[in-house]
Amino acid sequence: MVIDAPAACECCGSNRLHKLGENVTRTLEVVPRQSKVIETVREKFSCRDCEKISQAPAPFHAVARGSAGPSLLAMIMFEKFGQHQPLNRQAERYALEAVPIALSTMADAVGSVCASLDPLLRLVEAHVMAAERLHADDTTVPVLSKGKTDTARCWIYLPRGN
Repeated sequence: MVIDAPAACECCGSNRLHKLGENVTRTLEVVPRQSKVIETVREKFSCRDCEKISQAPAPFHAVARGSAGPSLLAMIMFEKFGQHQPLNRQAERYALEAVPIALSTMADAVGSVCASLDPLLRLVEAHVMAAERLHADDTTVPVLSKGKTDTARCWIYLPRGN
């Protein structure tokens, strides 16, 4: 994908732009069972009159300075939290599919997504805790630990009507 070049200088309005180069942004995206890299080319221009450099803005990424697209991030999060698939197993599977993603990169992405969703979590939590009555559930979950399996606890709260 190539973003259209500016027609005029943003500073002075002159149309005497001279191309200096370009920046290429690569976004790794996932189509179900098919991975692809999306390259975005942003041409850079300098104004012949005022020498100001003009360039289209970089594409948005859900994780700052990350190359994972939103579908890939959603798949990693769903497999981790929805399917209880550890990141190391996900990394192994991606490597078998010729898409090597480092375990540390996946862990950083999970942390960034969780941080991004934290305000939404706080709103849901405030709504649930504001209920007159709560229904609570204490569920045990096996968690892999070095050389053994530990037991974690998951507390679920649901607001109850009158």
